[in-house]
Amino acid sequence: MDEKVESQEPTGDSSSGRLVVQSNYIKPQARGLHDPNITFEEYHYYALKTREEEKGLASPKLNWRELILRKKSLRNADDDPNSERNPVKHHTEVNFANRENRLEISDEEWTNASRAFRTASWGACFYLITTDILGPYGVGFAMGTLGWGPGVVLYTLFGFMAGYSGYLIWHVYLGVDSYEFPARNYGDLAMRTWGSTARHVTNVLQALGLLLILGQVTIQYGENISQVSKFRLCYIVCPLLFVIAGFGLTQIRTLKAYGWVANFSVWLTLLTIFISMGVIANSPPNYPISVLGSSGSAVDPTTITPDAQGNYPPIMHYSGLPKNGLVGSVNGLLSGVLAYAGAQLFVEFLAEMRRPTDFIKAMWGAQFFIYCVYLIYGCFVYHYQGQYSYQNAYQGVSVYGWQTVGNMLSLIAALIAAGLYGNIGIKVVYNNVLMELFNAPPLITKHGKIIYACLVPIWWSIAFVIAAAIPDYFGFVSVISASCLLNLTYTLPPFFALGYAMQKNAIRESEGEGYNSTTGTVTRNGSTVQRWIRGFFSGGPVRVAQNIWHVLYCLCSLAMCGLGMYAAIKGMIEAFKIPQLNSFSCRSPLNLNA
Repeated sequence: MDEKVESQEPTGDSSSGRLVVQSNYIKPQARGLHDPNITFEEYHYYALKTREEEKGLASPKLNWRELILRKKSLRNADDDPNSERNPVKHHTEVNFANRENRLEISDEEWTNASRAFRTASWGACFYLITTDILGPYGVGFAMGTLGWGPGVVLYTLFGFMAGYSGYLIWHVYLGVDSYEFPARNYGDLAMRTWGSTARHVTNVLQALGLLLILGQVTIQYGENISQVSKFRLCYIVCPLLFVIAGFGLTQIRTLKAYGWVANFSVWLTLLTIFISMGVIANSPPNYPISVLGSSGSAVDPTTITPDAQGNYPPIMHYSGLPKNGLVGSVNGLLSGVLAYAGAQLFVEFLAEMRRPTDFIKAMWGAQFFIYCVYLIYGCFVYHYQGQYSYQNAYQGVSVYGWQTVGNMLSLIAALIAAGLYGNIGIKVVYNNVLMELFNAPPLITKHGKIIYACLVPIWWSIAFVIAAAIPDYFGFVSVISASCLLNLTYTLPPFFALGYAMQKNAIRESEGEGYNSTTGTVTRNGSTVQRWIRGFFSGGPVRVAQNIWHVLYCLCSLAMCGLGMYAAIKGMIEAFKIPQLNSFSCRSPLNLNA
């Protein structure tokens, strides 16, 4: 929890528990980007002020006519403070990343620029969250590695805890975001609760996770194209085609504009699920491909090995964890982590909402919807295909025609989801590297839009290299989930919530502590460690119990990260023993006859 205190004159020694005062009032627009000298008290004061103002704003609604025809009605334009007809629009063309420009603008212009960035509704966020349904096709596989009981229990537990993590992110965001000091990404929560070091670690982890997810999606749907072409197309070209299509889609910059595209993705995913369920119920599994990524290959290869006459073992199910299949079971569990990995995007969604308090409705609604889709579909696939449940269920269909339908429908839906991950990943790099280090203009300016457009092909090209180098989809998912997604979804939210609670509860307003907006002073009593201890044990028994729970939650997640990395690496080593898994090859990893 970085703490830098400026003062006009020494007023006491914090280590001895005496009064510490920050002086020299500096307006928010005069601060540097991610200024470490801004205290928690100042962030929190402006956050409460912004939340109070937002109560009087009407929640924007998805207007399908407006989205499709790309034009506003006159009535809406008059009522919308962020409309193009509103005179504050021109303020967004100022490069606020340059501190000299910020010194020349008024308080009203500064906050109006922040308001102009916030246009998304909670309905748009619901569709954006559900676009993250990247994991339903692997739930049957995960059930096969875990068994009926542990599979249902763990998917339910992971789903609920992912929702709880989303709640914690929302709670902390409302307490530290404001028009004066907008929180744009995940790393901003880290900085405002624990300091600059935590911000850098979070940004690196998130950028890496988003890039790896983009690479993972490129692998998965490069295999789609390869299977549809009956392996006649050189494999290395398949992910390249997916990447080229992604260049265009990721040019959509704002999440409000992405909302209707995300809605289309959700319905395509559901259509793929329904079609594959119908085919799976009326046709045998794709036996030959099971050796490349079925639950049987992960926990017990003998259950998918044909006899001398070429007859495959009958379909079987596990009630509990398979014996001697710990590595496979953990890797199956990591597929569940991927299924609920969207929490890392929530701050980006919140940052573009006009009323972020409404986000909680979108988040819990989307989490329940995703959970139901995952569990129903996963149990259905496992029931009919057992140990032959393939990592991508629609590729485990034995009828080529229906394979192709599933491949193409899921390909379009995944392209939309990948575009969303590319969008957020580029914004993380842009806001934290280009704006801070190179004074790049904000994305809402003309020059910012040009720079963003140039970054898109670079970002996707890196993902393409990753995808081409590691065509083992199953192993790659495990590595991503264990190294990045597990920490982003389950470790960091309780860590941020703990830092927020301790700093907030340490403030003693009755003793004159807190932020004075008139003088710009921040008054504190005691040393940093004393205030941490005081904040941890303040607020009553319920609050203290929550703090203890968040410590345990964070530590358990870190332990799971270590176990997951062990299983992921072991699984990847075994996968690369198969000859066809070569980097940058024309040979498809799904082509058993090559």
